[in-house]
Amino acid sequence: MMDFVKRLLTLKAHPISDFMFKDPIVLILIPLLVTLLIIKERKTSVPSVRFSTLTLFSGITPSFRTIAVKYIVILRIIAIILLGLALARPQQRLDMTTVETKGIDIALAVDLSTSMFAEDFSIKGKRQNRLDAVKAVVRDFIKNREGDRIAMVAFAARPYTASPLTTDYAYLLENMDRLKIGMIEDGTAIGNALAAAVNRIKDTKSLSKVVILLTDGINNTGTISPMMAAEAARALNTRVYTVGAGSKGPVPYPMKDPFGNTVYQQIRSDVDDETLTSIAKLTGGQYFRATDFASLKKIYTEIDKLEKTSFEEKRFFEYKEYFHFFLIPALLLLLLEILLKNTFLRTMP
Repeated sequence: MMDFVKRLLTLKAHPISDFMFKDPIVLILIPLLVTLLIIKERKTSVPSVRFSTLTLFSGITPSFRTIAVKYIVILRIIAIILLGLALARPQQRLDMTTVETKGIDIALAVDLSTSMFAEDFSIKGKRQNRLDAVKAVVRDFIKNREGDRIAMVAFAARPYTASPLTTDYAYLLENMDRLKIGMIEDGTAIGNALAAAVNRIKDTKSLSKVVILLTDGINNTGTISPMMAAEAARALNTRVYTVGAGSKGPVPYPMKDPFGNTVYQQIRSDVDDETLTSIAKLTGGQYFRATDFASLKKIYTEIDKLEKTSFEEKRFFEYKEYFHFFLIPALLLLLLEILLKNTFLRTMP
C-alpha cells in the first residue's frame, strides 16, 4: 500500500509523455470509496421475502432484469472511479518558450530656458527653434524604445516633473507636447535638473538606470552644483548622457519689434562643454554636441544603440485539461443509475 501511495505522489514530478495529474493525492481516495461502497451494498442487500428452501427456484433462469438489479452498483463504482480521476485533474503539459524583455529606466531632462527659442535648427528646410527640434527627435527616440520605463523632467531656473516613470508612451508624448518655453522661470539650473532626474529613478529595481540631459546653456542658478549632482548619480549607479544643443557662434533669435512683428537678432549662446563632459565621464556616460538637426537626431540614435534593452529567454508551461472527459461520463452514469432504479429496475421495499 505504501509503494502505491509513493507512486501516486510522484506522478506529478515525473509525468509520462507530458501527461500528468495535478492533484494525484486524490487518486488514493478511489479504492477507499469503492471498498466502502461494496461493503455498504452487501450490508443492505437483505431479501424482502424469505424462503425455507430454494429448491422451488432451482429450474428458473434469472431474467435480465434480475441480473441488472443485482449488478447495477457497477455503474456507481465506475462513476466513482471517473469522478476521482476528474478531481485529480488529468492534464497534458505543452512546453512553450517566450522572450521576456528586461527593460531599463530612463529619465529625460530637457532645457526650457528662453535660449531654447534660438532658431538654429532646420527640419525639412524649415527653420525651427531648439525646443521644437528636440521634441521631434525625442519623439522618435521614445517610439523606438520597447519595454523601458521613461520619465521626463523639464527645467529652467528649477526642475519640473513633466511625467513620472511610465511605459505608457502615448501619455509621455502628450505631456512632452505640453512643454513650453517660459512655463518655468528663466535660468539654467543644470545641477538641480540632474538631481531631479536621478531622483525619478533612484528607487527602482532596474539593473540599468540612465539619464539623458539636454541643455543649450551654462549652469547659472540652482542650489545644487552640476558635479555634486553627478556624484549622486554615480553613487546611485545611474549613467548620464549629456547633450549640448546649439550652433557655435551667433545664432538667430526671434524678437518682437515695436509693431509686434517677429524679427531676428543674432545672439551668442554658449554651452558648457567642459562641465557636461565631466558629468558624463564621471557617471560612465558620454557627452554629445548637436549643432544641427541631423547631428541631434544622430545623437539620440547613438544613445538608443548604446542603451538597447536586453532580452532574457524564459520557459513557461501551458496545460491542456482533460478532467471533463472523466467528469461528464461519471455524471451520466450516476444519472442513468437513478433513472433505472426508479423505472425499469425499481424494486419492492
